[in-house]
Amino acid sequence: MNGRYPSFAVLLVDDEQDWLSSMALRLELAAGVTNVRLCRNGHEAAVILEEGDTGIVLLDLVMPGMSGEALLEYVVERYPHVLCIVVSGQNQLRTAVRCIKRGAFDYYVKTDDEERLIGGILRAIRMRELEQENREIGGRLVSGDLKRPEAFADILTRSHVMYNVFSYVEAVAASPRPLLITGETGVGKEKLARAAHAVSGRTGRLVALNAAGLDDTMFADTLFGHARGAFTGADAPRGGLIEETAGGTLFLDEIGSLSAPSQIKLLRLLQEGEYYPLGSDRPKRLRAGIIAATHEDLLAGDRAGMFRRDLYYHLCMHHVHIPPLRDRPEDIELLFDHLLAEAVRATGKPLPSRPPGLIPLLLSYSFPGNVRELEAMVYDAVSLHQGATLAMDCFCRHMGANAATFSPPSHNPFADCARLPTLAQSEKLLLQEAMRRAGGKQTLAGRMLGISQSAVSKRLKDVKAL
Repeated sequence: MNGRYPSFAVLLVDDEQDWLSSMALRLELAAGVTNVRLCRNGHEAAVILEEGDTGIVLLDLVMPGMSGEALLEYVVERYPHVLCIVVSGQNQLRTAVRCIKRGAFDYYVKTDDEERLIGGILRAIRMRELEQENREIGGRLVSGDLKRPEAFADILTRSHVMYNVFSYVEAVAASPRPLLITGETGVGKEKLARAAHAVSGRTGRLVALNAAGLDDTMFADTLFGHARGAFTGADAPRGGLIEETAGGTLFLDEIGSLSAPSQIKLLRLLQEGEYYPLGSDRPKRLRAGIIAATHEDLLAGDRAGMFRRDLYYHLCMHHVHIPPLRDRPEDIELLFDHLLAEAVRATGKPLPSRPPGLIPLLLSYSFPGNVRELEAMVYDAVSLHQGATLAMDCFCRHMGANAATFSPPSHNPFADCARLPTLAQSEKLLLQEAMRRAGGKQTLAGRMLGISQSAVSKRLKDVKAL
């Protein structure tokens, strides 16, 4: 990115040079709009439009040569994707209606209140951004290809669901609107946030803030900064994280833990795109992308009166959910091998072998702590092991009561049955359970049962034939 906002040019057309210069300055100071081009007649505007990077045109009606209405008709006919805003010295309803009918996005009088005029221009910018985003997202999701696969390299997966998550994140990452990442604890929300920042094109850095445990004053001071004398001990002004991340991305983790007053402050920031440092009456513009993450159900929080619904809808302009590890069992063996190699490097121990039955044991487990829990299991087992093979009991101890669904080989699952099933019944039930735990994937089911995928497929056909 070139650091200018918005990504397309806002073209100002007026024969009054003073108005052009003044309007460009007002747009930059009041709205952070820096991608502005100026010209003094319709013919110059036609040349600039031909270059193809213009998204919005502000034009006067009364100009020498090509009139403003003629330029309006030219733009609407030749460049229908460009939004035209008429800013005229004529305060006439009939003229305004005529311009709107000819395709103008809006009509303002030069004497209108500055806040109203700037607000209208920002609405037009958001409209164009939404159109761009929709085209980008649609094209990216249809193709399914990643332009920057290396940005997601830290998230190990074989899951098609996760690849879809990556495609969506890459498609929306450059959007100026917030991205909400949801998922259980330990699924890798921060890693996905860092990947989203990497593909966003933002030139600044990513700064993370964990909202859990922050009271309202600490949250506001950390995020917005403060002016000198804002409170006792504020001997000098200090910029907040928003200022620090200008041109980059602010990652707000555990967003569901925000207090009610902090939620209101964040809502205003997202609505207005500006904020006030503590003790200051001069607003500053938000110049960073926002990514929020939570393991909580924010809509359930709204129903319980704990989280504002309007804030939720502002945060989830773009929303992606990371599935838990138990719903992507194809990743378990891949992650285990990677974490084992990491643990060996960290501890300096020789690489141990896996005990027989370990992967089926892991596949049978629900992993409430997801990847982070698997990492803890592996590091603990590597730290404690003495021989050439990892000890199975390390993993069983971690699983505890949650491992009740797994029966170790030493236990006979039929020992307590009053009436034994037939071999055919046993095979059918065993196949069904393996397929359920493997999410319908025959290769994984075969690993649990110690047979090949082709053997699973054959037995499934035989069971259906009975």
